[in-house]
Amino acid sequence: MASLKEIKSRITSVKSTRQITSAMKMVASAKLHKAQGAIENMLPYQSKLNAILTNFLSNDSTIESPYIVSRPVHRVAIVIFSSNSSLCGAFNANIIKQFEQVMEKYSSLGQDNILIYPIGKKIETSVKKKGYATQGSFQHLADKPSYQEASELAVQLMGLFVSQEVDKVELIYHHFKSVGSHTLVHEDYLPIDLTTQKVDVEKSNIDYIVEPSASEFITSLLPRVITLKIFTALLDSNASEHAARTMAMQVATDNANELILDLTKQYNKSRQQAITNELLDIIGGSMK
Repeated sequence: MASLKEIKSRITSVKSTRQITSAMKMVASAKLHKAQGAIENMLPYQSKLNAILTNFLSNDSTIESPYIVSRPVHRVAIVIFSSNSSLCGAFNANIIKQFEQVMEKYSSLGQDNILIYPIGKKIETSVKKKGYATQGSFQHLADKPSYQEASELAVQLMGLFVSQEVDKVELIYHHFKSVGSHTLVHEDYLPIDLTTQKVDVEKSNIDYIVEPSASEFITSLLPRVITLKIFTALLDSNASEHAARTMAMQVATDNANELILDLTKQYNKSRQQAITNELLDIIGGSMK
């Protein structure tokens, strides 16, 4: 059995750890509040744009756009969102696992035909460790989502797709639902697939009055919607990261509390046994 000094030392150590995890939880919770507000304010705007876009494209078959053209995939671009730091549960592990599955799926294309855009230090480090080349470093975007930089990345991806340098662009990120719930999303970014638009076309079949023409309106709207998607994914991933870290630090703090309780019971039991043994020694000595 461990000595009283050893148990007391462990209790002190666990209490110190609990202070750290509790403080990290408070910091993550504060960041989550801000990130949650940002994504919740953005989603209605994106949903409305998607509704308008889907309504137009679904009711006017004459509209053509290079962003909705499907073709055989010979070259693909993958944009992956992770965090820059750890201590957020399985958040980054799930992203890396999904990335490995995608790479296996496109293994027949060869590494030169898979363009990887890692957003976040954890996924960037993992990609490089596996021997894959990246199309740049975007670590700063994981902590501070910027519409301007998201727009620049979107323009770059749209340019590659329109010029047929890539035939498909995919996104891998976490979608924030609530503090305790965020789901891993793997979806096509380009080309736009109208059948996957989450809009009930029949209910949203509004007769819009458009000037100068629907085709010109769609031409200007599509890049905006595509650009906004990258920024929304950034906000989604950022909020999910802070939510995951908040929950992970809460679990760590709860575990520390339970461990402290168990160690305290063990300490009291050992102390009581030591006192009992001393009393027995005294009583035994006095009887001689």
